Amino acid sequence: MPRYVLLPGDPDRVDEICSFLNGSSAISSHREFKIAKGTYGGVELGICSTGIGGPSTAIAIEELASIGCDTFIRVGSTGAINKDIGCGELIVNTSSVNLGGTAKEYVRAEYPSCSNHEVTLALIQSCELNNFHYHVGIGASTDSFYVGQARPALNGYIPSDKENLIEDLRDANVLNFEMEASTLFTLSNLFGLRSGSVCAVYANRETDVFEVKGESDAILSALGAVKILNEWDNAKIYRNKRFFYPGLLK
Repeated sequence: MPRYVLLPGDPDRVDEICSFLNGSSAISSHREFKIAKGTYGGVELGICSTGIGGPSTAIAIEELASIGCDTFIRVGSTGAINKDIGCGELIVNTSSVNLGGTAKEYVRAEYPSCSNHEVTLALIQSCELNNFHYHVGIGASTDSFYVGQARPALNGYIPSDKENLIEDLRDANVLNFEMEASTLFTLSNLFGLRSGSVCAVYANRETDVFEVKGESDAILSALGAVKILNEWDNAKIYRNKRFFYPGLLK
């Protein structure tokens, strides 16, 4: 596998990503993990689906990192909790409120769950170059699609601490719910890897609108970011620098 890897949750999204690549080839498929690779803009990249949630995402990161992959971009879907974010728009998360349990198996709960600045900048630049409508900010990762995201469960069950969850998060300037970013960000920082996340908004919990759209935009923004990161990584090598900063391109 190449060093750059896109991480969709849905295995079917692997095929969708491959449709944008040159010379794509399937590598393996086992349970929720479907793996392929190809090239985009002359840069080789891998794709590995993670399934739903933190536990399977952690498995993917552990095993991909063990064979030399070091840069990961989650390409997913999400639910917005801000009424001004529309379905089909993109959210680039800079960090995630860790409401799940997987990252806490690795490190104490107070450990920050944040993306890598280079990957986030590359995603922003890619969105700008593609003229996509996008938002940047904090998300919240949960281990539950229903109660964990303040949706009543069977027979209307909802614990009292979830009744005001959306309002509390929105007041804290959190943009969205999803289920994998906190695990990805935490493990990447623990292991010295780079990661970021871009998700298409499929639902808005404030306006109660649900539309499955924006997947292609999320994919293209991530693919563009890989191409940009490759250019920046080459610039770092040429200038003998460890970190990217805008002045490096002058």
